[in-house]
Amino acid sequence: MQLFFNPNINNTLTSFVFDKEESKHIIKVLRKKESDILFVTNGLGYLFKTEIALASDSKCTVNILSFEKQDEPKFNLHLVVAPTKMNERYEWFLEKATEIGVQEITPIICEHSERKIIKTDRFQKIIESAMKQSLHYYLPKLNEPTLYKDFIKKNEITGQKFIAHCEETDKKSLKNELKTNTDCTILIGPEGDFSVKEIQLALDNKYIPVSLGNTRLRTETAAVVACHSVVYANE
Repeated sequence: MQLFFNPNINNTLTSFVFDKEESKHIIKVLRKKESDILFVTNGLGYLFKTEIALASDSKCTVNILSFEKQDEPKFNLHLVVAPTKMNERYEWFLEKATEIGVQEITPIICEHSERKIIKTDRFQKIIESAMKQSLHYYLPKLNEPTLYKDFIKKNEITGQKFIAHCEETDKKSLKNELKTNTDCTILIGPEGDFSVKEIQLALDNKYIPVSLGNTRLRTETAAVVACHSVVYANE
């Protein structure tokens, strides 16, 4: 099934008109025609089965035949990950985490971060593309980049809170600490890891220090491993 994404389609409509850019893609590139079936999600858990009524490359119009809503996840996985020096590596993480089943992502700027200017427009497109490719109907929330210390001091974070770092200190195994059907926030540092001061700040705010295995992982690999561990534990 080929899945399309448009945040403006909803279950109160009987028909829907795609914007000019997407209409051109549907009609000119994909060569869709009238009476063809399109499956569309709005990223809020809904899947719409639609039929092309007007095959125009400027305003492709579909009739909504039916819709269904996927159950909401019983937990919220929030990955808080420092951007990598090479953008491609972070984009790889975004794609894979979306495919696996992350619900929320926040880029954080740390003391050892080599990349401190972050443009999220491209990140958002990668997440949307990965959602469609993996046939998810919930679009992960991408937050604006924030300073590490500002994020830590937020009080609205609920559920389990973990920090994965490389310091040789007493750490627990993430897989052994995870509780099912429970919100989970995991901090992943930059290539130079969190500073000692940053680790202590997390501990002071009741984050549990965890290990993701016996080997040292790149930032983007660690984030994907953490994502898979949480989703797998909840299956």
